[in-house]
Amino acid sequence: MLEEREIPEKWIFDTLNFPDRIEYCDAITVHYIKTLLEFGNRYLRVVVNPETKPKKIVTFFFDRRIKEQ
Repeated sequence: MLEEREIPEKWIFDTLNFPDRIEYCDAITVHYIKTLLEFGNRYLRVVVNPETKPKKIVTFFFDRRIKEQ
């Protein structure tokens, strides 16, 4: 999926470990969001299921719905 979406693994790692924002959207997912300066200030959203051991990444994508704050 990383290759298909052309997202370097480092960006996923950085988003999970150094997020700009964390959203607890529902009972089973946590959304980590980070602005990627090296990709035109776009927002990467990584959705994780924290209930699994280890935590499981559900999906990740560039979120165009987020506006600059």
